[in-house]
Amino acid sequence: MKSVDAMRVFARVAELASFTLAADSLGQPKASVSLAVQRLESELGTRLLHRTTRRVQLTQDGQVFYERCRDLLVDLDELYNLFRNDGQALTGRLRVDMPVGVARDVVLPHLPAFLSAHPALELELSSTDRRVDLIREGFDCVLRVGTLGESSLIARPLGQYRMINCASRKYLARCGRPRRPADLHKHRMIHYAATLGSRDSGFEYVDPKNPERIVTVSVPAALTVNNSDAYYGACVAGLGIIQVPEPGARAALKAGRLVEILPRYRAAPMPVTLLYANRRHLPRRVQMFMSWLEALLRPRLTKLSAAAIG
Repeated sequence: MKSVDAMRVFARVAELASFTLAADSLGQPKASVSLAVQRLESELGTRLLHRTTRRVQLTQDGQVFYERCRDLLVDLDELYNLFRNDGQALTGRLRVDMPVGVARDVVLPHLPAFLSAHPALELELSSTDRRVDLIREGFDCVLRVGTLGESSLIARPLGQYRMINCASRKYLARCGRPRRPADLHKHRMIHYAATLGSRDSGFEYVDPKNPERIVTVSVPAALTVNNSDAYYGACVAGLGIIQVPEPGARAALKAGRLVEILPRYRAAPMPVTLLYANRRHLPRRVQMFMSWLEALLRPRLTKLSAAAIG
């Protein structure tokens, strides 16, 4: 346990950037705090802190060790309290990633209540349209919208987003309203590509006569973007047609900024999945957050199709 105690001392020094303040907060002599960090550095074989007469700063190795050390200490605290059911609040750092639209429209409006119930929780929320590396970038869980690739991560399917086709009124006034996919040769789409320069598949829809068949119609791109906000914004500006999850477009449809078109020719639903690392004992803070997020999303999702499950 001496190593664990030393890690607690080191973490406090790193957080306060001061041996003196850390010693005061821990109720230990400054010399004992300094010695504990020195011994830890000796055991690890690397310098964790830059020390000057004016400041204490983490080294590059120290920053890496501190991130892992902080999570480990929280996990140890949870382990010791594993069988206690006293309704205690969540503690420690929680690092999650999700699409921009989900963060903006679903999570952030409800987050104040969640964090008020767990004021000791340190939440780091990443909202990006790129697919982060959960393991390498140190995320506890990520929310993915779309088909998953091969992965060693644990997948928790939540449901699926129904897709719709949208355009703005100004675009339809200028180009006309398509009634069937054959009309799309007169139109333009806004293409979304996670990596600019990649080829977009065009306008996709489920064949109304054969739900197992996906049809793709090549439609020229007026613009290609790699950000969901730009995708919606370009459509509202009248630059072309988009295919999007219905919940994300609901407000724009209600306000009249967008109009649904080709309702019989929608793209296949997009699965929504929570991913997390294969850990025998998932920290309670991660379990609770994922359950909370699932409850928030449930009213916006439909049940997974057999194809999405398989």
